[in-house]
Order: sequence, then C-alpha cells, then structure tokens
Amino acid sequence: MSNHKPIKSASTSAEEIIAWGEANKMETCFDRAQKLKPCPVGETGACCKVCHMGPCRLIGKNAEEEATGVCGASLSTVAARNFVRMIAAGTAAHSDHARDMANTLLAAATGEVKDFKITDIRKLYKVAGILEIEFEGRPVNDVAKDVAETFLQDFGRQNGQINYCRRAPKKTQERWKKYGIAPRGIDREVVEAMHRTNIGVDHDPDHLLTHGLRTALADGWGGCMISTDITDILFGTPRPIKAEASFGIFKEDEVNLVVHGHEPTLAELIVDVVSTDEMINYAKSKGAKGINLGGMCCTANEVLMRHGIPTAGGFTNQELGIMTGLIDALSVDVQCIMPAITKLSEKFHTKIITTSPKAMIPGAIHVEHDEHHPRETAEKIVRMAIDNFPNRTTKGSHITQKFPLIGGFSDEYIEYMQGGKWRGSYRPLNDAIMAGRVRGVVGLAGCDNPRVQSTGLHKFLAVELIKNDVLIVSTGCGSAACGTAGHGNGC
Repeated sequence: MSNHKPIKSASTSAEEIIAWGEANKMETCFDRAQKLKPCPVGETGACCKVCHMGPCRLIGKNAEEEATGVCGASLSTVAARNFVRMIAAGTAAHSDHARDMANTLLAAATGEVKDFKITDIRKLYKVAGILEIEFEGRPVNDVAKDVAETFLQDFGRQNGQINYCRRAPKKTQERWKKYGIAPRGIDREVVEAMHRTNIGVDHDPDHLLTHGLRTALADGWGGCMISTDITDILFGTPRPIKAEASFGIFKEDEVNLVVHGHEPTLAELIVDVVSTDEMINYAKSKGAKGINLGGMCCTANEVLMRHGIPTAGGFTNQELGIMTGLIDALSVDVQCIMPAITKLSEKFHTKIITTSPKAMIPGAIHVEHDEHHPRETAEKIVRMAIDNFPNRTTKGSHITQKFPLIGGFSDEYIEYMQGGKWRGSYRPLNDAIMAGRVRGVVGLAGCDNPRVQSTGLHKFLAVELIKNDVLIVSTGCGSAACGTAGHGNGC
C-alpha cells in the first residue's frame, strides 16, 4: 500500500497552510471532505425527501421492476427532481442578489440613498437602449429610475418573457420558443420549479428537466445579467487593471481587512473608507503602518477589477486565510460563506463580521448593512478591524508568495480593444475564429471543491485550453484559481 500523501490543493501556498494546520490539529474543509464521504445514495440522486413519507432510498431492483419510492416515483423522476431543486436554489440566490442591486439602483436614482450615484452613464444608456427606454435629453437619474423599475418587473412577471431574452441571438431565441423554455418571470420559474418537484405533481423526468432549463435561463439571462449591468452602472464598468493574488497579499505590519461573499455595495464603500486620512491615522495610532484591504470569492473579483484590490483566492481558501494568523477582520455577506470559519477563528484573533440581514452565523459579530446609511456600516467595520490589530499574535502559517495578474476584461472593454471607442466590435475575434487561428472562447467559472484537488480542475482546464488556441474569460472562483496559480488571468 502506498504511503503517498494526496495533494489537496493545486496551490503550493494552500498546501503549505494545510500542512501547518494538520500539524497544529486544526480542521478545515479538506479534513472534513476526507472524513465525510459522499452518501452513495444521495450522490446518484437516488434519495427523495420531499414529503413526509420519506426519505426514500431508491437502491437496487426487485425481481420484476425498478425500485421506486413509496409514492411510486422512479429513480429517474427522483434524480430529476433533485437536480431541478438545485437549479431553483441557485437561481434564487443569484437573482435575489440582482433584486437587491435593482433596489439599490432605484434608491440611488431617487435620492433615497446618498452614498451611491450613477458612475457609468454610458453603460446606463446602453442598458436603457436594450430595454427600449428613452434616454436622450432626459435627466440621468430619471433614466436610472426607469431602468431599475423595468428590471424589478422581471422578477414578478407572470407572462411573456424577461427583458434580456432579446439580447440572445435570433436563432437561440427561436430554439427557446420551440422548446418552451424562454423564462417568463424570475420568481415565477423558481416557484414553479419547487411546485413541480413536490410530491404528486410532475413525474416525467424530461418534462421536469425542461423546466430546469427554463429556470436556469432565468438565472443567466435574468439575475446574473441584471446584477452585472447594475453593478457597472453604479460603480463603473471594469477595464484592465493590475492586482495580486494568493496569501502573500497579507501584510504583517498593517491592518488586514478582508471582504468575502458576493455583494459589492458595502465592499465598494469599505474600499473608499480604508483610504481616508481619518482611518489611516487611526490605524497608525494602534501601531499599524496602514490598512491593507483584500478580498475572497466573488466580492474579491468586484473590488479587484474596479480598484486593483488583491485577492486571497476562492471558496476553499477562506479557512486557510484565517490560518495565516494575519487577518484582523473578515467581513462576509451572502453565498459561499463556510460557517466553520467562526469556530476556526477562535484559535486566532480574527473577528468574523456578518453584514447581511439574510445571513447570520453563530459565533460571528453581526453588523447589519444599513442600505440607507451604508457608509456608516463600512466605517464601523473598518474601525473594528483596526481595534483588533493590537490583538494579533505571531502564530499562523505566514505566506509571502503572491502572483501578479490583470483583471477587468469586461464585455465593453473587449469590444473597445478590438476596434476603439467608435468602432468597437467583436469582428476581429470572430474573423480569427472563422479562420481557425483561434478555436473558440470558454467561460471558466464555478467554485472549487475540497473533495477533489482544490483549484486543480480550473488550473488544468486553463492550461490545456490555452495550449489548444482557445481563449478563456474567467470569473468567480475560476478567476481566483487562475490568479493564485500564477496565471495572469483576465476576469
């Protein structure tokens, strides 16, 4: 039997911290992934627990027929139900974020919130044009108000289809119409998915999965696009910018504050607050040389591609970041936050601060994001990080390695780089693809997973696709994995 120890992460810095944690008896997601083997029934989608008669384990076959649940549901039906419910949950999460962004845009446009303003008017007008909203000669805030209200209608729409379906190529729209999968309203598709997958409703696997496609499109062409465009309107459309990645971004002589999660509104104000003379002087009064802001997961990408704020990585790096012993405060909002970080933080001085009214973690300090006075919330969080700096100890696995990267390759910039301000176009890229010089473009995204070599899949795909003349645009943990691997990626 081989005594070879499996590599848990494709990042050498992550491996170093993991080894340090094991030597100091600190449990991480990598240890839990080894101890908690996947349920062999649930892993194949063969466990049904949507009603009071379950859970039903659909394993094996009797002499005459396929195993079924108590109600008679087949394995194919149960597996389809489980998958569609996962799609509904993901769509709900992304789209609820988009709803918050639309409400923030509306509040900024009406003057209800003073801390945010329309930053990219050009992008606002572009979006207004897509939505068929008149913008020429009108006050900017009036246009923004109409855009926000039009987006909000897409959540509760009952008939027709969501507005951004019109952005798809005509052939794609025709295909959606043929199969009946053009999303009507974002909330409607999520609710219908939950209804169809309940006991006694939809039992045809293909019919279930067809609605899964419609729900997924509500996410991609609804929630994801809406939130992306509003974020650009409010905070500026990204352009290429230099930054750094990996655990080496943390500084031993400065206050290290990390923003983690998915919502950019509070993070944007934290970026502003940490650079004020008031906060810098306050940090110096506590013995620090300054304030060092870093990011984790998708919030990291938001502030990286607009301000060059460095990233410590994605999903599986959040515990490891704490284990450097250098993070004074970790501010989290929603999605991809491991509740394990509060227990781990007890071994260090790090303060875990939850900020969303939708998400609290036992053991964390809750400083709720006040949507009407967000700057006050940001200032409070920054002060908490500074006040905690004198409590830092020297224990931890300090990492110095970091990698340079360039992020900020937005749709608008990619058009610009191919044709300039007035002739922006994808034509040069399309010509290169048609001529065979470039074989295609791949979007590399998705969280990393401690049940396989963490970040290894992203790193492998990036290297192999580029070798084969395929361009990559990355986002989310895909960007974090490429950045921490030393690939100067575009995100």
